[in-house]
Amino acid sequence: MSQHRKNSSIITTASASKLSRRRFMQMSATGVGALFGAAACGGASTVTTAAKDNRVGLQLYTLRSMMEKSVTDTLKLVASVGYKELEFAGFYDNDPKDVKALMDELGLTAPSSHVLLKFMSTDADVEKQIEIAKTMGHKYVVVPYIFPEDRSTDIAGYQRLAERLNKLGETFKANGIQLAYHNHDFEFENMNGQVPYDVLLDECDADLLAMELDLYWTVKAGLNPVDYFKRNPGRFKLWHVKDMDAQGEFADVGKGTINFDDIFAHGELSGIEHKFVERDKTDDMVETIKQGYLTVSRLNDKY
Repeated sequence: MSQHRKNSSIITTASASKLSRRRFMQMSATGVGALFGAAACGGASTVTTAAKDNRVGLQLYTLRSMMEKSVTDTLKLVASVGYKELEFAGFYDNDPKDVKALMDELGLTAPSSHVLLKFMSTDADVEKQIEIAKTMGHKYVVVPYIFPEDRSTDIAGYQRLAERLNKLGETFKANGIQLAYHNHDFEFENMNGQVPYDVLLDECDADLLAMELDLYWTVKAGLNPVDYFKRNPGRFKLWHVKDMDAQGEFADVGKGTINFDDIFAHGELSGIEHKFVERDKTDDMVETIKQGYLTVSRLNDKY
């Protein structure tokens, strides 16, 4: 998830390829259905080379501008690429029951969903999220992001956050759901010799809070995800598989600089259960999700 997650649009730039611009214009002019149709007809053969028995997940935030236009067409597109698992970041005014019925038709599951803390502020809020999670079949509900205005400026604030997450985790666990936490890079900033992310790891009960490690943001912070696996084996049940280019910006998975071979080779140590492809900003959504699917499928086959 991007630090700019408040924004709902995907930015296109002048450097986008002609194909990217054409796809974007198709989406703008005729809706997601046209884009879905173009994706299904063009380049589908490249997807069929990947192993079909691998579970590869997609964080739907990657396709948020498509989701805003049509959840139905977007999920059809995702299924056509080969994805089997989804991680939601909102339902865009759709009834979760209807979304689940569509997923069942398409052979998709959603083991996880992102829910901001502000939507879990009261007991009634939490009950609502538990009901949605049960409807959708979520195993995990993930706290995705702390907005800058809500972040603590000292370690004591992260200790309070850990206490809150433990309490939330107890409630979710009592209902058969695991709470999890997704990082960006700010959690790794040193605060007078202490690191907020380490505080969350140390002070949150492993049975009450799983970690969803965003590989891009961890590397962006100058850290090696494998080092965290070694120090905290079994804690990282979920990953965001996201790549970085030579300038430190987003890249399609497998096209950047992150050493996914080393990370995937340590998957068992991590405790990994679900891997979600994500790219926060992209000029070509279809190519991004196809490339991510193929790369993660190959890595799954290898490791």
